[in-house]
Amino acid sequence: MKNLLIVLVVVIVLASFAGCGTYNRLVGLDEGIDNAWAQVDTVLQRRYDLIPNLVETVKGYAKHEKELLEEITQLRSQWAEAKGTDEKAQAATQMEGALGRLMMVVENYPDLKANQNFLALQDELAGTENRISVERRRYNDAVRDYNTAVRRFPGNLLARQFGFQKRDAYF
Repeated sequence: MKNLLIVLVVVIVLASFAGCGTYNRLVGLDEGIDNAWAQVDTVLQRRYDLIPNLVETVKGYAKHEKELLEEITQLRSQWAEAKGTDEKAQAATQMEGALGRLMMVVENYPDLKANQNFLALQDELAGTENRISVERRRYNDAVRDYNTAVRRFPGNLLARQFGFQKRDAYF
């Protein structure tokens, strides 16, 4: 009877340690998602800080492209006003399309393509787009790792009990 009690206590202690480890891992993964999004947000902010300069530079050359330039300005405002990850991701995706159209418009203006200020802005924007791509991948990896941990047995039992839920916010 005494040996059975000792074995039971050892099993309970080991299960408690395993539960604590799983809980701490879930907390770490959840924080990892928030950190990864903060990095995405930082590089998106860099993109949106470059946009007014880019728009002003293009505006002088492409006066009849006013509608596209206004759309880019509006999308920049939408991103700034976005409340959550989903809204910011949606605004960022729309901005990528508008910037792509802007770069196509620029092809029609040889003087603009030769403008040093525009070339510098274009290079900075290209570098920023690469950073966004890297940080987006890291964010999606963090979401995937967290979702896997929350859904995998036996972590799913503890996750459900402590309110950890699957995140749908892939970007």
